[in-house]
Amino acid sequence: MRRRSRLVSAGAVEAGPGRVAMAAGGGGGGRRWRRRMVAPLLLVVFQLAGAASAAALPVVINTWAFRKAAETAWRVLQLGGSELDAVERGCGQCEIDQCDGSVGYGGSPDESGETTLDAMIMDGNTMEVGAVADLRRVKNAIGVARKVIEYTKHTLLVGDSASLFAVRMGFPYEDLTTQKSLSVYSKWLNQSCQPNYWKNVVPDSSKSCGPYKRPEKVTCKEEQTISQRSVHNHDTIGMVVIGASGTVASGTSTNGAVHKIPGRVGDSPIAGAGSYADSTAGGAAATGDGDTMMRFLPSYQAVEYMRMGTDPTVACQKVISRIQKYVPKFFGAVICANTTGSYGMYFA
Repeated sequence: MRRRSRLVSAGAVEAGPGRVAMAAGGGGGGRRWRRRMVAPLLLVVFQLAGAASAAALPVVINTWAFRKAAETAWRVLQLGGSELDAVERGCGQCEIDQCDGSVGYGGSPDESGETTLDAMIMDGNTMEVGAVADLRRVKNAIGVARKVIEYTKHTLLVGDSASLFAVRMGFPYEDLTTQKSLSVYSKWLNQSCQPNYWKNVVPDSSKSCGPYKRPEKVTCKEEQTISQRSVHNHDTIGMVVIGASGTVASGTSTNGAVHKIPGRVGDSPIAGAGSYADSTAGGAAATGDGDTMMRFLPSYQAVEYMRMGTDPTVACQKVISRIQKYVPKFFGAVICANTTGSYGMYFA
């Protein structure tokens, strides 16, 4: 019998056949209006329909409203593919679709105008990880990451060397630049390279373009917000797939922070930061300010909380709250699912 799936979104509750009622998650206060607006966009879930409770397997969840990615991963499971296959194909769908310009080619040019890609994939049975960062001229970053698991004893390959590895694995060199990314880059140059990721340099990075260098005497300034964040300005797809037997896989794909300093790598390709999978506990994935998130390994910590029996939503909340203690203005989210099929999310 063909499995039927149900689709729900962040904070959603099932309200009857064919209907979903939306409810914002997380705390209130001055951010309540933003939570009501953003929460429905943070999580897409595919899960077996007709289950007696919310916990059912298999389950596919991913960050943001990238429904086609979840559908692709779910279809792979239905056709007998593995959890790793589902993650690879699901995230790969976003690379093809250039999801919101934050995944795949033609988005987020760095400060030299080039689009580069980061991705990772993790097997929760073997704890193997394959990852690539600063990947150039190759479109299928999550596919290359999978090949790192299958054909090397390494975990992470970077830069032009990662691209050379990809070509050896049969991936073609392709131009990742598009007219849209060139337009974004040109507009940024015309705005005196604002905003950017430099600080404590000369010339003043808040007023002009570089090249920058360190001053003879460093005067530290209060850190400024890099860019205006919104529900349409995020930076990755993160996906967790849990199969019918409880096997867990996870993965991410992104083109990183727009106008980043060349060579910058964020949280997405880092195991335990961008995502984490453990078939004895569950899986998690993160999205948001990667330079902050990678310092806290939120995906790993969320899985460890779930291992101790913590509800997935609470696990997500605990890791976000920890980050906020150090970075009160932090913007990001974590999605979590345990091996029973229960799932949750939390964001700041």
